[in-house]
Amino acid sequence: MFDWLQDFADWLIYAVLGISAQSHLGEALDFFVLDTIKIFILLIFITLFMGIINSYFPIEKVRDFLTKRKWYGLDYFVASLFGTVTPFCSCSSVPLFIGFVKGGIPLGVTLAFLISSPLVDAVTVAMFIGMFGWKTTLIYVVSGIILSMIAGFVLGKMKLESLMTDWVKELLKNKQIADKEQDETHLSFIQRFPAIIKDSLGIVKGVSLYIVGGIAIGGLMHGFIPTGFFEAYISKENPFAVPLAVIIGVPMYSNTAAILPIMQVLVAKGIPLGTAIAFSMAVVGLSIPEGLLLKKVMSTKMLLIFFAVVTICIIISGYLFNIIL
Repeated sequence: MFDWLQDFADWLIYAVLGISAQSHLGEALDFFVLDTIKIFILLIFITLFMGIINSYFPIEKVRDFLTKRKWYGLDYFVASLFGTVTPFCSCSSVPLFIGFVKGGIPLGVTLAFLISSPLVDAVTVAMFIGMFGWKTTLIYVVSGIILSMIAGFVLGKMKLESLMTDWVKELLKNKQIADKEQDETHLSFIQRFPAIIKDSLGIVKGVSLYIVGGIAIGGLMHGFIPTGFFEAYISKENPFAVPLAVIIGVPMYSNTAAILPIMQVLVAKGIPLGTAIAFSMAVVGLSIPEGLLLKKVMSTKMLLIFFAVVTICIIISGYLFNIIL
């Protein structure tokens, strides 16, 4: 589908700019031009599609949907699925997490949403398709949902409500839910579409610098770092490569727009895809800034349990990815 774009990148870098195809600079710039244009094309179309979904299923409806029905375990799936269509990073998901808690949604279900939201979103899907194809993207999305469900379920069964902060307990004690949802059910699709376009372009604008920066770093790594450089540390032969990659990733903070181009280069340099995905999940799904925000709602003990459970789930998924792919 993007063969024409490869031809354009080659023409621009090697013919117009006159940079040698065998040079490190030529490889780096060719990678940068190809991936930047390809990802932005995919991102615009996919954010529009996700915007349409969000227009018909705002967060207030999902909250009511989850609280007014008996789900018998399926609420974990619904919360994780909803997390995949919300354009939030790990930090911006925290206010929604607080809203879910105030809304009376069970803690495990709320945590499933909190985990899913930064892992799988429109930006992730667009970039994954452009870099790794539909098959790997589908596996990633499904595994992200399953990981969120399992981690949320395990955390829910641990009965951690007592470990939440006094501030949250006070909110629950004096629960007053102000439903600010506007009644937009009467609006037609044509009436909704301008707002959808505006929101989608806002998402693209918000992540554009991260995308360009991440691809630039990826391009430099692609062009200047020798093949096999990373294999000495997190190669397929190292049985501890996946947990090592996750431990390295957890203290970092980035969103998918910045980390996936780097992940693509890691794969190109010989790192197994499952290990690279586990690293990406750790960077995106768990971070120090997120932990600082969660301290408002979680005690230190609960926060450590949350990070430990999610980290273990990511490590397991990394090993499974290496086996499947």
